[in-house]
Amino acid sequence: MSGRLELLVGLLGAALLVLLAWSVPWLRFVLTIALAKGITVLGILLLLRAGQVSFGHAMYVAIAAYAVAFVAPWMPEALLLLPMAALVSAGVGLVIGLFVMRYREIFFGMLNLALSMVFYSLLEKLYTITHGTDGIRLPVPRIAGAELTGASYEWAIFALALVLAIGFAVLVRVYLAAPLGQALAGIKTREARLEFMGVPARYVLLVAYVFSALMAGSGGTIIALTSRHVTPALAYWTASGELVFIAILGGAGSVLGAFLGAVVYELTRVYAAANLADAWQMILGVVLLLVILFAPGGLVGIARGLLLRRRTA
Repeated sequence: MSGRLELLVGLLGAALLVLLAWSVPWLRFVLTIALAKGITVLGILLLLRAGQVSFGHAMYVAIAAYAVAFVAPWMPEALLLLPMAALVSAGVGLVIGLFVMRYREIFFGMLNLALSMVFYSLLEKLYTITHGTDGIRLPVPRIAGAELTGASYEWAIFALALVLAIGFAVLVRVYLAAPLGQALAGIKTREARLEFMGVPARYVLLVAYVFSALMAGSGGTIIALTSRHVTPALAYWTASGELVFIAILGGAGSVLGAFLGAVVYELTRVYAAANLADAWQMILGVVLLLVILFAPGGLVGIARGLLLRRRTA
């Protein structure tokens, strides 16, 4: 898919999301969460470009969400909370990244998983600070100094999530086209060749890792501002599994796939949970299995195939 066509499809998709949020008001919450997860999945895609899978990236979502929960009572401004929490996640990602960059493949993935579960356990056990599984309830923050409630607040957070999604999507496209982003593919195929060329592979992967933590922090902030209730479940291993699931569902090599997969995942989960409360996990599992077996390129791969058939017909 060419850059212009992808941009056009992305803008049409954004317009469709706005139309859905306007025509079905209760979907505003679902679509905002989907956009937040799509932003986070963009970071997963960067790591997948390097052949690495993080099974613990939900930790950075939770770090940002709890940063918002702790700071919001003293600084109730969403436009300040967002960069603050995202930078906190990026800072933690830098510290952890300096350690995990020594490892690759399954060791990389499992180390991230182990660290996320340690963080989850701390959130559960430190009850006096985190309130354990009860979580922390957030006050309604101001947005650009305005005190909004109800539908006005939902629309403002949805718009903020949509702007961030478009901004990060463009930024990731530019990053992947730059030499630093192109070097990620070298880590997946011939890491030793990168080193011989004088390109430090650890530095290349560390930059991508910190960038992914920043995006996960932005997604976590949107989730916190949308649900206004932060719990340790945000850092649980199943939350990280959801992000990898969405990346595969949408298309592991596509920026648009991150958001397409997130929207389809959230809508499928909502409708499956409403109609088949005891079997919605099985439905999602079957969907993923079918995608892996018959459409390894994900939903974006299916769309590209259909487009190609129409051109050749």
